[in-house]
Amino acid sequence: MLEQIFEFVINHWILASIWVALLVLLIVTEGSKGGSAVSPQQATLLINTQDAKVLDVRSKDDFRKGHLPNAINIPARDVERRLSELEAYKDTPIIVVCKTGTSSGASGALLAKAGFTQLHKLRGGIMEWQNSSMPLVKS
Repeated sequence: MLEQIFEFVINHWILASIWVALLVLLIVTEGSKGGSAVSPQQATLLINTQDAKVLDVRSKDDFRKGHLPNAINIPARDVERRLSELEAYKDTPIIVVCKTGTSSGASGALLAKAGFTQLHKLRGGIMEWQNSSMPLVKS
């Protein structure tokens, strides 16, 4: 199987090059949706120095098990419907948090489309926050 792939790439190097270029563009485009990725330490700095707001897009049950201090919980499926609750923060840094850092980009993209200007995603999500021994609030 691997030999056939190599043979195809050699015989159709132009198509293979285009495919690789498109794949790279897709990864870059998807990775930049919803703001820049920030580490837990960078998120803490944004919260402490720029009064960044934290938007936790996990389910209510996951949120109750532990979340960042002062986080606002709007599950990802409800973000578009509840944008009015965030209207006051349009020009404030917002850090979008999910469980692993993989689904916060979609919510961030909705916010960007709605005119929010300073968006960030917590790299690695709440799991990375916990792995960094950062505090969680339970409610």
